[in-house]
Amino acid sequence: MDETEAVPQLVNGASQFPKSQYVTPTEVDAVHDLVCIGFGPASVAIAIAMHDAMEAGKLKQCPKVLFLEKQPQFAWHAGMLLPGAKMQISFVKDLASLRDPRSHFTFLNYLHKNERLVDFINLDTFTPARAEFEDYLRWCANHFEDVVCYQNEVVSVAPVQEDGPAKIFEVTSRNIKTGVTSTYRTRNVLVAAGGQASLPDIFPAHHPRVIHSSQYAQRAPQILGDRSAPVRVAVVGAGQSAAEIFSNVQSLYPNSKTYMVMRSEFLRPSDDSPFINSIFNPEYIDQIFPKSAAYKAKFLHEARATNYSVVRLELIEHLFETMYHQKRTLGADEKKWPHRILAGRELIKVEDKGDGLRIKVARLSTTGVSDGPLLNEEDLDVDLVICATGYKRTAHVDILKGAYDLLPEFDVAGEQEQEQIGVPRKDRWVVESANKAQESSKRVIEVGRDYGVRFASGAVAQGSGVWLQGCCEGTHGLSDTLLSVLSTRSGEIVESIFGVSR
Repeated sequence: MDETEAVPQLVNGASQFPKSQYVTPTEVDAVHDLVCIGFGPASVAIAIAMHDAMEAGKLKQCPKVLFLEKQPQFAWHAGMLLPGAKMQISFVKDLASLRDPRSHFTFLNYLHKNERLVDFINLDTFTPARAEFEDYLRWCANHFEDVVCYQNEVVSVAPVQEDGPAKIFEVTSRNIKTGVTSTYRTRNVLVAAGGQASLPDIFPAHHPRVIHSSQYAQRAPQILGDRSAPVRVAVVGAGQSAAEIFSNVQSLYPNSKTYMVMRSEFLRPSDDSPFINSIFNPEYIDQIFPKSAAYKAKFLHEARATNYSVVRLELIEHLFETMYHQKRTLGADEKKWPHRILAGRELIKVEDKGDGLRIKVARLSTTGVSDGPLLNEEDLDVDLVICATGYKRTAHVDILKGAYDLLPEFDVAGEQEQEQIGVPRKDRWVVESANKAQESSKRVIEVGRDYGVRFASGAVAQGSGVWLQGCCEGTHGLSDTLLSVLSTRSGEIVESIFGVSR
């Protein structure tokens, strides 16, 4: 491979940032100790944990590490950095504080280095602006730019074929810009690919007028360039992102007509009360992990109100006030209102109108049967649809396809347990593996408490392995996809991979 391809790009004046003296570049043809897939907050936290372990003398030598990231530069929820948007968790849950509050990489030290610490204190808040926290994350990431290859999307991970247990994995990536593929060798792989935007199947694929909420801040102004135009926008979803976008469109386009379409009958407030919030504590992982699959599935269902399809109370109150003002000034007929919340609605049909779409929405009949009679049918002609419909977290399943033969075979008894649970299990992934004779067999991807993939006995050598981040909600609890445990989890994973001394 041409070594020049692996030289990371300097962006946004990042060369002015001090680089980590402990996590340093490695020859591209060397066997790495760790290759991380993705360089979002989870992987930045891993880099920080390695830096801090080296600085404290807990790691005796610098790991040979490389991060591969498909974005052109570091970014975190860039599509949702909206004016006035604030964090929903305390700044203390940054990338380092809960593991080591003396770390260089705490949010408070970021403020100190940028000469804003006293001013931030005077704000009297634990929840900074989302844009400021993203800037903090980028500040952290820039310290490790020497070991990041941007614009590289990982397409496969496979063991190097040799006798005995697998010791080395080959990670193959494709340059987004040039299409050139590169292969890196490593003893350990960490998959932190983040979530993949999920869109309802009813919408036409790759339609220029249908975007995901993660694209909103960049794409909406491109599609709807005239802010004074009477644009018509539908937002699909019932969570925080949907509510924020629904409100923001009204501010950004004062002559707009907006629709918030959701299955739920009402906007539900998020529950961030102290006792409930304890499920996001790092130590709670030790409580949830040993539980049965049935218990964890039930727990995740019951705890959804803490994180999914819920909205901050102050935003709910703002939106209710908007609806009330319309009712007071325009009357009770909601069809005359410019901004409507269409609750309890299903998407029935979508028609492509060239420069827009026609969406048919309706209530299901009182029986709740999807193919039963429809109530309150209505056609909405819109210029843009924004789907705030969440993320899939299954990128690792395809990425690890080349390593399926190393996985344990699927236990039929587990399938019977699945039937007893009555709800889909989220603590494992059943995959199909084809051997050299093209004979198919079911294998299972499962992780241990240390987030390491459990391979078949004797399949992978000691000191080698694969770790997963951000897709283990089914085993490690609701905090797995959030910032809440990144600082402590990264320390645990670094210790598991490199045997950090205490």
